[in-house]
Amino acid sequence: MTYTSPKLLTFEEFIAQYGDNTRYELIDGQLRDMEPTGPHEAVAGSIAGRIYVEIFNSNFNWLVPKTCLIKPPAAEATALRPDVIVLDKAELSKEPLWQKEPIICNGSTIKLVAEVVSTAVASSRETRPTRCLTNWQDDYARKVEEYAFLNIPEYWIVDFSGLGGLQFIGNPKQPTFTVCQLVNGVYQQQQYRLGNTISSKLLPNLQLKLDDIMHI
Repeated sequence: MTYTSPKLLTFEEFIAQYGDNTRYELIDGQLRDMEPTGPHEAVAGSIAGRIYVEIFNSNFNWLVPKTCLIKPPAAEATALRPDVIVLDKAELSKEPLWQKEPIICNGSTIKLVAEVVSTAVASSRETRPTRCLTNWQDDYARKVEEYAFLNIPEYWIVDFSGLGGLQFIGNPKQPTFTVCQLVNGVYQQQQYRLGNTISSKLLPNLQLKLDDIMHI
């Protein structure tokens, strides 16, 4: 990715200035303006809704907050904002920031995260974005490492437009739903294409295909 002389932000600065703005997250002090499109939000909403139905039907003590930030303990200037996140209600009492801010610090509180791959821009407080980017680099690489380090059981990468690099989704590029399941601290990845039924160990009764959530 290319950035134009960005001014690095601390976690505290980010929260003070952008914590309530759902289009921004922070990675290594660099502000990410996610600029969510209508199709992106429609896909994220469909996923959240289907997960909520499974939680309700299975009577899990989990919740799907409207907005939430993750503060990885090993990354001081990072605040991740997943498109969809599932939290364990029983663990929220152990979260140091939750009562004042929708911020999660402990990986044990998180059951699942989902990222919807879309276009995005790199930005800073002092310089306007100059180049349009895709966020697949973060979703397929950096966040795989961060979420595995937090021991999050499942991570979904929903690439409904086939934007990911060839090394991640193959050639030719096509819409891809990747389910990352944590095994001994490492994500084992299974990819699903249009027409495939998606399998989730966390939600074993889930009936879902990528076709069901396509809103392009």
